[in-house]
Amino acid sequence: MNWSEILWITLIGFSLVFLLLVVLIFILQLFGVVVNARKKEKKSATATATAQPEQDEHMIDAAKAAAIAIALNLYRGALHDQESEVITIQTIKRTYSPWNSKIHSLTHLPERK
Repeated sequence: MNWSEILWITLIGFSLVFLLLVVLIFILQLFGVVVNARKKEKKSATATATAQPEQDEHMIDAAKAAAIAIALNLYRGALHDQESEVITIQTIKRTYSPWNSKIHSLTHLPERK
C-alpha cells in the first residue's frame, strides 16, 4: 500500500465523519422545531380551554382534592414500620477456617536429583 492510498483513505474517513456530524446536527435541530411546534399547539389548545371554562360533573373543587391528597399521604405513611434508626454492629466469633489460608495454596518445590 503506498502513501497516496493511505492519504485518500484518511481523507475519506475524516470527511465522512464530519459529514455525518453535520447531518446529525440538522436532525437534532429538526427535532427541536417539531417539539416546539407541538408545545405551541398544546399551549393554544389549553388557552382556548381555559377561556371557556366548563363545569364537568366529574370534577371536584380544590379543597376536596387537597383533603383526599392529605388522607392518602397519611394512609401511605402509616403503612411503613417505625424503626429506631439506631445502627448496631454485632461481631460474630467465627472459628478458624483454612479454606482461605495462604499456606495451603503454596506448592512444595520438587526435589532435584
